[in-house]
Amino acid sequence: MKTIPLEEPAAVRSLLALAQVQRLRAFRALVVAGAKGLTPGTMAERLGVAPSALSFHLKELAHAGMVSSEPRGRNLIYRANFDQMNALLGYLTEHCCQGEACAVEAVCAVC
Repeated sequence: MKTIPLEEPAAVRSLLALAQVQRLRAFRALVVAGAKGLTPGTMAERLGVAPSALSFHLKELAHAGMVSSEPRGRNLIYRANFDQMNALLGYLTEHCCQGEACAVEAVCAVC
């Protein structure tokens, strides 16, 4: 899979969105959930956070492109945006080890 290059402003938005404990936890929960995703109610319960607070954090993650949502009946299903995650990892490691081979693998194996 080819990772789409990420521009600096998008990288900064992504890093800012992840630079908060509850948002980072929510994103990690969505990564673990994979393609199935999670409803906000399930996430709030698992993370021990108020649904209204989680809603705010999910909106910030969505604005940064780190998550997506899809309506399913009366619920929303949130999913991690693995393309964006891999693009951010690629941006951070683009010139790793001054172009020499190294041990960094910047691609999610299941994405």
